[in-house]
Amino acid sequence: MAGGIGIFGGTFNPIHLGHLRGAEEVREALALDEVRFVPAAAPPHRRGVALAAATDRHRMVELAVADVPGFRSWDVELQRPGPSYSVDTMRALRAEVGPAVRIAFVIGFDAFREFETWKEHATLFTLCDVVVMTRPPWPQRLGAEEIPLAAREAFRYDSSSEVFLHESGHVLNLQRITSLDISATAIRARVAANRSIRFLVSGTVERYIAEHRLYRQEDAAR
Repeated sequence: MAGGIGIFGGTFNPIHLGHLRGAEEVREALALDEVRFVPAAAPPHRRGVALAAATDRHRMVELAVADVPGFRSWDVELQRPGPSYSVDTMRALRAEVGPAVRIAFVIGFDAFREFETWKEHATLFTLCDVVVMTRPPWPQRLGAEEIPLAAREAFRYDSSSEVFLHESGHVLNLQRITSLDISATAIRARVAANRSIRFLVSGTVERYIAEHRLYRQEDAAR
């Protein structure tokens, strides 16, 4: 099934070329019409972790995807008070586009391993397809044991397409992507040490970080 909308959420602290390349490979593989990048305003799984302001992280996403065909930023989670739950975002998108439009929720393999701790995770499978991104060394396929227990019985594996089919009609599949050894943690450390982040983030994001003095060691110590 071609077309539809991909949702790629995260803290994007900051957004970097690894995020962009992964999203591009998913967009191309699934023939999506667009991928929306959704910065989490108050990520429930990152409590206690220092984050740049949500407005700064959203602005960096806007800059990173500006003029990129098939990419757009979406500030839906900045518009809601309280923790940023993905199930609320998917409900908002489903209400926007209706029941017939394909929606693919894109999640990293490590995050999927913690999926059972997410709010209403079993409900997410009823709202959209779920695409699990993985980098080398790639697992051959998702195992049934990796599906959260509360949702496991609703799936059956289809060996011909190598996806799990949900009773709602949605699918769960693995998307193998190119490995780029780039992390937001390393980027923040390089900024704090006054080292270059060129070619790790887009030029527009690099300039925004410098102009707004994000991730500076002296500022973080205040």
